[in-house]
Amino acid sequence: MRTPLVTVILPAKDAAPYIGTTLETLLRQFDDPAALKLVAVDDGSSDGTGDQMRSYAERFAHAEVLVNPRPVGLASARNQGLAHVEGDAFCFIDGDDWMQPRRLQVLAARLRELGCDFLRTDHVRVTGSARKTVRAPFAWRGVVASPRDAILPSDDTTMVDYPYAWAGIFHRRIIDQGLAAFPEGLFTAEDRPWIWRLHLQASSFAAVDAPAMLYRRGIATSLTQVRDRRQLDFPRALAQVVEIVEQDAEAQRFMPKVVRTALALSSHHFVRSRRMAPPLRREMRGSIRDLLATLPPADVARALGRLEGSKRRVLARTLREAGHAR
Repeated sequence: MRTPLVTVILPAKDAAPYIGTTLETLLRQFDDPAALKLVAVDDGSSDGTGDQMRSYAERFAHAEVLVNPRPVGLASARNQGLAHVEGDAFCFIDGDDWMQPRRLQVLAARLRELGCDFLRTDHVRVTGSARKTVRAPFAWRGVVASPRDAILPSDDTTMVDYPYAWAGIFHRRIIDQGLAAFPEGLFTAEDRPWIWRLHLQASSFAAVDAPAMLYRRGIATSLTQVRDRRQLDFPRALAQVVEIVEQDAEAQRFMPKVVRTALALSSHHFVRSRRMAPPLRREMRGSIRDLLATLPPADVARALGRLEGSKRRVLARTLREAGHAR
């Protein structure tokens, strides 16, 4: 049996209503089924997710199912999958999403053709019966570029604002270089430090067109919907971004982008925290205050001058408490 070309890492927790669709579409990715390896991670599910993984694994030429008795979170589960990658390329998919047929066959061919470290693609956002194409924010398609050159400008949406791990494919040398792993223990926003490290330290990438990745929104169990302690990982994740950039030789060039992102996301999370229980909301506010206190005052002042008035008002009190008086 041939060695697989691509390994798909599929972590999921309590995804039984959706994961059958995910797995079925993975069976339609290559003309030769042996080109694909499935690494499924049942992250402490309490429904039939693991049973479906094991049932479908029998239909793949190459498959492993890993089981966590208790949930370790998406970041750690993805890292578990990285240890089982075979072939020259790998990618991620979540348990409530799915792919159009032959997506990975197209992406594997483009990765070989372009010879770069990773590829990024658009995706389709699915909310109920509505679908919307979300473009990867890079103007040049099929052109190999430096990932660092896709980080700026600070005030525009760029590739570090498009952190979705499943929106692309990666050469395995990304693993060998230590750039594929996610921060252990983060239950949300784990993709933020991951995408920054990738764009600062990888050598080459391209944005390409391919059959679609379809991403479900509005699911009650999704971390974009829940408002529990896992949301407190957001300030920790952004603090890691700050640390990664501070250690870069061009920290002064990229820090304004980090600051702009931190302010915008902090404002967003403040608004969302209004639906949290009061003790959790206070803890979120304190964590954001501690994050903002680490940001360079000059960069904060410049970013605030360009930030929408509603976001400035939401942040005003916490910025003062963090030492950024206006």
